[in-house]
Amino acid sequence: MEVLQSNWLAFALALLIGVLVAWWLFGRSSGSARVRHHAPDVLDEGVAPAARNQALIDAPAAAAFADTGPDIMAGVGEILAAATAPGDDLSRIKGLGPKLQSLLPTLGLSTFAQIAALDDAALDALDAKLGTFAGRPRRDGWVEQAKFLAAGDMAGFEGKFGKL
Repeated sequence: MEVLQSNWLAFALALLIGVLVAWWLFGRSSGSARVRHHAPDVLDEGVAPAARNQALIDAPAAAAFADTGPDIMAGVGEILAAATAPGDDLSRIKGLGPKLQSLLPTLGLSTFAQIAALDDAALDALDAKLGTFAGRPRRDGWVEQAKFLAAGDMAGFEGKFGKL
């Protein structure tokens, strides 16, 4: 008892700390004091979405294309051939430098025949798309050069425009 009387303050403080720790641990778990917020997860969706998802998983593959038949890919070969067909070497047209050679195919001109077929209205439309190169097709005679090159008339081309 003598120990208790001489250290009563330390025992009282230890008892108080013990009560506070117990209150903090056990008092927090009671649901009446605080409402715990629950973040929904996948399992909270319920049975209906799960059944729908399972039906999608079990559905036959490519059911959307079942009634299209074998001709669904008809014409793809022709499109690929046209898209990958090499154009003419446009560098043979005098006055048509590397920048214009890369620009013209994006404008739909990749062959001598296409350039040879340009009329005045088409040249005006092309000039509007050439930016700083506007006026070059007429000034350098692209259409006339392309007519010789499309026809394979190298002698006529070299006679009028010089050696290639």
